[in-house]
Amino acid sequence: MFTRLAEASMSLDIGTLFVIAICVTSLLGFFLLFAWMQDRIEALAWWGMAYLIGGISGVIWRLGDAISPPLPSSIPDILLFIAVGMIWSAARLFHGRPVLWGSMCLGAVIWLASCASPAFVESAASRLVLSSLIVATYTFLTAAELWRERRKAVIRQWPAVFVPMLHGVIFLFPVALAGLSQNGGGTQSLGTGWVAVYAIEVVLYVVGAAFVVLVLAKDRTVRHYKLAAATDPLTELLNRRGFFEAAAEMMGNRRLTKEPVSVLAFDLDHFKKINDTFGHNTGDATLHLFSVVVRKTLRAGDAIGRLGGEEFVALLPNTLAEASIAAERVRKAFEVASIAPGDHARATVSIGIACGSPSAEIDTLIARADAALYRAKSGGRNRVEAAEEAVAGAPKQQMPAPIPNLAVPLVGPLRGERQNALCSS
Repeated sequence: MFTRLAEASMSLDIGTLFVIAICVTSLLGFFLLFAWMQDRIEALAWWGMAYLIGGISGVIWRLGDAISPPLPSSIPDILLFIAVGMIWSAARLFHGRPVLWGSMCLGAVIWLASCASPAFVESAASRLVLSSLIVATYTFLTAAELWRERRKAVIRQWPAVFVPMLHGVIFLFPVALAGLSQNGGGTQSLGTGWVAVYAIEVVLYVVGAAFVVLVLAKDRTVRHYKLAAATDPLTELLNRRGFFEAAAEMMGNRRLTKEPVSVLAFDLDHFKKINDTFGHNTGDATLHLFSVVVRKTLRAGDAIGRLGGEEFVALLPNTLAEASIAAERVRKAFEVASIAPGDHARATVSIGIACGSPSAEIDTLIARADAALYRAKSGGRNRVEAAEEAVAGAPKQQMPAPIPNLAVPLVGPLRGERQNALCSS
């Protein structure tokens, strides 16, 4: 099938196809650079420059001997391999990984070293197979870099992985065909017919890849602004709005497993005295120190927010016993950290804990944790207090329940006892 496809492509005007490929690639390169100027995402600049270098490679290859003075025949290929290496580097930059300069240029170095062999230069099939291997390798590496980003927002955009994988597979076809071709006709098929197939596929790939990277960039920009709107600028924790959104998501997930959640309410002890004695700058530094400690001490999946002033809150997918251990860990860590020299003041924190059903109202859980926090402050501060009763789930709005059988007595505390058992398990 692939042989007939290659033979059919012989009837296409290869020169026209390459002009179209060069124009589309260059135009997309300028478009990606323009997008970089708007969003300032470094990966877009690398991707755009890679497209432009690829376009220049195509121009030099197309003009060939018409360039005066003539350039070495290996220049277009070297530029092409640098371009695909830059696309791989752009994928690394997009997810915060460094550029590996040696690996990026390795394909070009391998090609340059191979061109030192006269047998390699005279074999069209060998050149095509090696170039296909280099391009396919970088393309698979690009797909691997995009796949390493495991966040749901990226995984939902499956073309980010599928498009480069398909491109790499297509560039591996000549390798398989070269192994099957044992005569001159096979070499001619590889050297001439597949050039047109490549030109068509390259146009489709550069358009698809540019679309994918722009979608990823837009997604990142939206997430950046959304995170900024939900983050407290001083502590870099979630603000009130961000915390309640994160809490709703966590409690929704916990409803599926019917496992309890716990709220930790924090309040820095004597914070007003710190502001009055040392000034607001020292108070702000103390708040920031606590935010650093609580982020490091609790888990990345816990929702932590600043509700205002020196009041903080956290929602943990834990039982009451587990939440108590986490709260005590935060209390001790902050007490030790505040002793260290710095712009902050020496301070402690009081913590209240409430546990309940994931179907409970978050405001009710916070109110119960605040009541426990008040007891911690009344009991001497710098301590952890837990609510005795678990918070039951909010009643569902359903049709009126049938009249119960009077032979079975209704036990009022039974629901609370079951909930307490759930939080303590």
